[in-house]
Amino acid sequence: MLSALILLPLLGAIIIGFWPAILDGKFARGMAFVCAGLTFLWSVFLAIQFNPGEINQQFSEFIPWVDAIGLSYNLGVDGLSLPLLVLNGLLTCIAISSSDSSQQRPRLYYSLILLLSTGVTGAFLAQDLLLFFLFYELELIPLYLLIAIWGGARRGYAATKFLIYTAISGILILASFLGMVWLSGGSNFALANLNAASLPLATQILLLVGILVGFGIKIPLVPFHTWLPDAHVEASTPISVLLAGVLLKLGTYGLLRFGMNLLPDAWNYIAPWLATWAVVSVLYGASCAIAQTDMKKMVAYSSIGHMGYILLAAAASTPLSVLGAVMQMISHGLISALLFLLVGVVYKKAGSRDLEVIRGLLNPERGMPVIGSLMVLGVMASAGIPGMVGFISEFVIFRGSFAIFPVQTLLSMLGTGLTAVYFLILMNRAFFGRLSAQVVSLPRVYWSDRLPSVVLAILIVIFGIQPAWLSHWTEPTITAMMNVDKVMATVSVEKLK
Repeated sequence: MLSALILLPLLGAIIIGFWPAILDGKFARGMAFVCAGLTFLWSVFLAIQFNPGEINQQFSEFIPWVDAIGLSYNLGVDGLSLPLLVLNGLLTCIAISSSDSSQQRPRLYYSLILLLSTGVTGAFLAQDLLLFFLFYELELIPLYLLIAIWGGARRGYAATKFLIYTAISGILILASFLGMVWLSGGSNFALANLNAASLPLATQILLLVGILVGFGIKIPLVPFHTWLPDAHVEASTPISVLLAGVLLKLGTYGLLRFGMNLLPDAWNYIAPWLATWAVVSVLYGASCAIAQTDMKKMVAYSSIGHMGYILLAAAASTPLSVLGAVMQMISHGLISALLFLLVGVVYKKAGSRDLEVIRGLLNPERGMPVIGSLMVLGVMASAGIPGMVGFISEFVIFRGSFAIFPVQTLLSMLGTGLTAVYFLILMNRAFFGRLSAQVVSLPRVYWSDRLPSVVLAILIVIFGIQPAWLSHWTEPTITAMMNVDKVMATVSVEKLK
């Protein structure tokens, strides 16, 4: 059942790439959307069949692969990975449907998107460290090409920078994985057989540093963030949707699955430093966003700040904070995808993203009133307004982290206020006031441009009103991971500090 999630987009990429006849953009997009849609529906079917009360991996698959190096094809899904699988399927469909029907080289373009989905899905399902690494590296190639070929004027620079940073990330992660297995005396890379927690504290800290920096580049956290704004600005809108909505979550997922979960002693030892690191990322990302005049770059920097909340939650390591971290992954995926879609529509119709150029887009007669209204909803969700999914995820993180790191939590909460500031600047400059002369004649915005954003907006409101639909799948798994009774009995706030 899990292999189907990997094979469906992979087969779709092969079919589109090697289709014997000439493919025009519309037909290739239709084929890709069918493959992505089937994958998304299959992930929803798995979610329906999933038993939230079962804390172990479900629908497990195991096939010995390369015994000589201890590599096996070992898949499983639990409450931590299931929501991310569904999110990946949804945003892949959104990205394909929002792609231009006149896309150049459509055969290669849609094949790469489906191959990207394959790599991300495999990474979330992998229950073998080496298998995870292989899927983690697989997504690097298609994303590099999608930016380098279909990106903006500086696409070569942005794609190369992304490639270098991600390659360093992979090297550090692989080195840490090898160290955990070899130093703990393991004979294979299966997660279930790994006993890295038995290693000396100094060794655990050394391995954890590699994991933190490796996944910190992917998230990204300050100061490893500089590749992200360039990649977002030069990438096309659908690729930005996937990059912010799904690919960054590989980093946060890796921290929870392989850092906090496998090296708990080292994690607790350096937790205060991690919480401080989170504060720096939150405030730095928000401060940089305020200074931007490019709408897309502003949204990109906002992602850096919002990813810092997840690090704060992981540092606190309480069941409530980690549950909030998972909810924040889904929340940020939906909200950032919506914002990038809307910025893409503005750029497509107005020809600019510069806040010094465009004004008055909420004009009901000659502007983009529907797009502007959706943007209002999106920025309210990102700023944590009650009734939106962004509020509940951030609230759970702050509530779960405050008892452990009160000062860092209060400082991180300032990031929510700064989010309101820079998005208020965006709305005031771009959407309110008189329509600027530079964009006075705007092309018509069709429902095909609006529909993907409407779908995301509906989900943001639904999960904001009924957050239990998110936490229901994840809470038992997180509770088991944190081993609540043991933590409450043996770990005090003083020891964590």
